[in-house]
This record gives sequence, structure tokens and C-alpha cells, in this order.
Amino acid sequence: MSDFGVPEPANLSDLSGDTPVAETSVRLALPAEADAIGEIQVAAWRTSYAGLLPADVLADLNPAQFAAQWRAALVAPGEARNRVMVALAGRTLVGFAAITPSDDPDADQQHDALIAELAVSPEATRAGHGSRLLNAVVDTVRADGFRRVTVWVNSTDDVLRAFYTDAGWAPDGAHRELDLYGDESVRIKQIRLHTDPGPIGD
Repeated sequence: MSDFGVPEPANLSDLSGDTPVAETSVRLALPAEADAIGEIQVAAWRTSYAGLLPADVLADLNPAQFAAQWRAALVAPGEARNRVMVALAGRTLVGFAAITPSDDPDADQQHDALIAELAVSPEATRAGHGSRLLNAVVDTVRADGFRRVTVWVNSTDDVLRAFYTDAGWAPDGAHRELDLYGDESVRIKQIRLHTDPGPIGD
């Protein structure tokens, strides 16, 4: 059993060999995949935050630091509904999504889920991996009993906003401004999108 309570391979070696592998798939992440998740997050952030964050800050992002945090979260997820899902092309990890009960001030943690992160490797975009991840996220939060799922997106990221709105998501009127360094030097405006996962069985 994985840390999330579902049958999973004990480690990556169990995924090797001659067993047929689906061309594309989405499943819960393994702790051994933390390094790949960290690499994808850094690559995705360097793309999505280009022009918003200083180039030297983006260059200094350390995949190993991200990986250590993901490994800890995967080994000890805490809340039972904290989940990390990965998208694969064959056996290659190309994207991931992290889901958690929302901690927004206006959220109902029992019924509101939050996509804390959804990222696809820049080299693997436009291949449907993001859409498969998003569909799996909605299915998962529905099965976990959530009634709403939200995500924060940068207000200037028209591509990401269109990705969600094309899938039926919509702004819920909430917005925030992140002061990244606490000194007003870098502020990023974000808007919140939401969708209703629907009842189990839909």
C-alpha cells in the first residue's frame, strides 16, 4: 500500500522489466519520484515566472530543495486527503499535481479542495498531459468528498487561465497579491478559479 492508502509498487524497480506500460497514464506519486517532481517544478516555474521574477532568482532555484520537500510530503502526507498525482509518458514522469484541503480564509476545509501545484515539463506540453492530470484531480477530489476545487493562477498568465476555463473552470471573484520577499519589491497578482467536481457517480 502507498502512503495514500492505495495499492502501488513499492519502488521504481517494480515498474521496470517487460510488463506492458500504457502510452500515457496518471497515478499517485511514489516517494522515489520526488527528484523528478522537483526537476519538473523548477523547469515549469522558470517558464511561467519568466518576466515576473528576476532572472537570477529563477536561475538559483534548486531542484534538490524542492525534491526534499516533496519527498517529505510523500512519505508523511499528514491529512489523508493530501495527494500528489503524476502524469507519465510510458515510464517517464512528465507532470504532477498536488491536491490538499483549501486553507484559504473563506474556505470550508471539509468541502473545498485546492490544487496547490499543477505542472507539466516544458518539453512535454501540448500533449494532453495537463488535461489528463486535471481530469484525474477532479475525479480524486470528488471521490474524497469535496464539493468544490479551486486553484490560484497569476493574473497575467492568459495561457494557464485559458487551460482551466476551457475545461469548465471559472473565476469566483477572489484575488490576492503575493509579496514574495516581504519588502514590496516583487508583487504578483493572482486570481482564483473554481469548479464543482460533481457528485460521485457522475
